[in-house]
Amino acid sequence: MDKQPAQFEALQQAFASHYQKPHQLAFQAPGRVNLIGEHTDYNDGFVLPCAINFYTWVLARRNNTATIRVLALDYQQQDEFDLRAPIPAHPCFGWANYVRGVANNLLQQGYELEGCDIAISGNVPKGAGLSSSASLEVALGLCFSTVSGFVLSGRDNALNGQQAENQFVGCQCGIMDQLISALGQQGKALLIDTRSLECTAVGIPPSLSVLIINSNVKRGLVDSAYNQRRQQCEAAARKLGLVALRDISDLELNQQQYKLSPIEAKRARHVVSENQRTKLAAKALQQGDIRLLSTLMAQSHQSMQQDFEITVPAIDLLVQLISAVVGDEGGVRMTGGGFGGCVVALLPTAKIAQVQAVIAAEYQAKTGLQADIFVCEASQGAQQL
Repeated sequence: MDKQPAQFEALQQAFASHYQKPHQLAFQAPGRVNLIGEHTDYNDGFVLPCAINFYTWVLARRNNTATIRVLALDYQQQDEFDLRAPIPAHPCFGWANYVRGVANNLLQQGYELEGCDIAISGNVPKGAGLSSSASLEVALGLCFSTVSGFVLSGRDNALNGQQAENQFVGCQCGIMDQLISALGQQGKALLIDTRSLECTAVGIPPSLSVLIINSNVKRGLVDSAYNQRRQQCEAAARKLGLVALRDISDLELNQQQYKLSPIEAKRARHVVSENQRTKLAAKALQQGDIRLLSTLMAQSHQSMQQDFEITVPAIDLLVQLISAVVGDEGGVRMTGGGFGGCVVALLPTAKIAQVQAVIAAEYQAKTGLQADIFVCEASQGAQQL
């Protein structure tokens, strides 16, 4: 195992200090970035994410009770709840509902959970669209199943986390974030069919790096127009007589868009074209056709800007600045739920310094915001340490 960052060591010390005993078990689950395939996952479509080397860590120790006790180190807050009683939402702490939701969902599926003391920390940037919530859910699922002595497959762990977020937290996310956090592979992206949950590993050429630029335009998915976009897509599918928008081609949509309101037609056009781009992008990456990948990522961004209307001026500016440096040697686009968050670039490692310099020179001057830049690598999914 690679040397863990100082934050992980701080978590170990905090656990021992808080519970007066060292932890017995340690788990980590990565955040993710989606290279292409935005807002397609809840439409039964295709996505191409990779896990990144930023993590949520959960330390645990059995406590021989029916109580889960939690220390959230990053918030300096605590929670506890009884596994024998109905588990309500926490009245104050948003983070606590992810913990309660994952446990609650496992119990509802008939799993028996043992009480334990846990401590949580992470270095996945929160609120940036890199799935700190999914990595927490997946790390917790692995923790609870291991502590309680049952096996939860990566796929089932992902589904449990998604259900917890949908039903307990109240964000209608698709399955992508949890699935890539559970099943990610070192050095590879995964082409995920979100209907069948079939995953195909797609190697990322070693000459390319994954760069994530956080615009620091903040947004919260539960409160944003994310759920509204989902409702618009589902309404379009209903009017077209489809199970989901993945079941119609570009041509058929053009012929039938008279059935939709103008807004629904735009939303559907994004999803249908994005599915096509995502499958093509996986092939391009596999074949090392970076010029085609560059075009597809640019088209994806344009579609999110014009048809799905989820970009903001600061994000569009970042894409323009990076694109001017990278050209067709890499791709760049907004990634995540939208309305702020991050831009992802897949680019030659040799161009990173130039991109950083351009952002430093122009982004803050034009927006008043400071961007955070993360150089990432595609990483392994959730594991016990």
